[in-house]
Amino acid sequence: MIVKRFSLVSVLLFGTVVAAAVSPSIDWQRVYAAATSPANVVTTVDGIQAKLLAAMNQRLEKIQFVYQGKTSALKSQLKSALEQALESDPYINYTIESYGYSYSGSSKSATVSVQLRYRETAAQTAYVDQRVKAVLGSLIRPGMNDHEKIKAIHDWVILHLKYDMTLQKYTAYDGLSSGSTVCQGYSLLTYKMLKEAGIPNKIVEGTAAPRDTGVSQLHAWNLVLLDGKWYHLDTTWDDPAPDKAGEVGTGYYLRTDAQMRKDHAWTKTYPAAVTLYRDTLSGLIRQGGSHLAFYQKLQEQLEYQLYDPAQIVSTSAQLSARAKPVVAAGGNSLLFRFHGNKEQLLGALQDLYRLGVSSISYTQSPLDETEDLRIYVTWK
Repeated sequence: MIVKRFSLVSVLLFGTVVAAAVSPSIDWQRVYAAATSPANVVTTVDGIQAKLLAAMNQRLEKIQFVYQGKTSALKSQLKSALEQALESDPYINYTIESYGYSYSGSSKSATVSVQLRYRETAAQTAYVDQRVKAVLGSLIRPGMNDHEKIKAIHDWVILHLKYDMTLQKYTAYDGLSSGSTVCQGYSLLTYKMLKEAGIPNKIVEGTAAPRDTGVSQLHAWNLVLLDGKWYHLDTTWDDPAPDKAGEVGTGYYLRTDAQMRKDHAWTKTYPAAVTLYRDTLSGLIRQGGSHLAFYQKLQEQLEYQLYDPAQIVSTSAQLSARAKPVVAAGGNSLLFRFHGNKEQLLGALQDLYRLGVSSISYTQSPLDETEDLRIYVTWK
């Protein structure tokens, strides 16, 4: 869940610049006298943006300055400067709860007041920064590449957070201090950790509809730049809810736009994510090298081996051949890709009893981008 920001712009600004509405609580003569020092005078949109961003980093709730220049377009310039300041820092963007601005003056100069409300204080953000650095200090080992760093960060966030069912906690600070937050907090913490680890990423704002309900709701996740390619990363949806200690999902790990669009949507423009990570991983495995063991383990965790045509099971004999060495080694489960109808599947599973096992049960789900099934069977 992501919470939309409330803006007071439409309430505070109407009419011409000279007749603009001004909060009665502001003493504009005193404000103007204080604001007209050289440090508080700006003449460009870039200057306004820089002043706003500096104030936001300090979590100031009120910013006052004098704009000198033609004020006929000041309303749109203020709006543009605010939007650019927020877009330049995703973490600040999604920790601001609301903002408003007003101004008063002549056609050549105006005193501007901007009011901001935050979901996270400067001290709380400092706490987040401190914790992130400490966690990464123990989590990231020398020699790890970005593939390894992303997986380590993804898993850490999921293992240390749980979804806030009360829908009251929205920040990375909430997540770190209390152990729970909504998707906005997940994506903010993931953003911070990836950025601190040197991995470029963005926060994606959109909606998502769980496949079991089909009900769309506001949502946020991350877009990660890895080896020059963009991938979606949704730590919220990879965390089981209700929380299951020690369990990490991978269904939304480094996905393409097409894969995400099955249950996610976004309205803003973001870099295109068009590269299948399973193809990326297969290429890295073929190259070999010092990180080969990690890539092979990750391929298994992401179940990408199921996309190898040689792994397709379509007969009882093929399934028994797969299960026999597992049973001989004392194993009690098998994951496989099945091609066929339900009757053929049940027949193949029934034949497993010939291997001397009992109490066979299974789960099935569609294997993305194929006409086959992902089957996970267990026995005693």
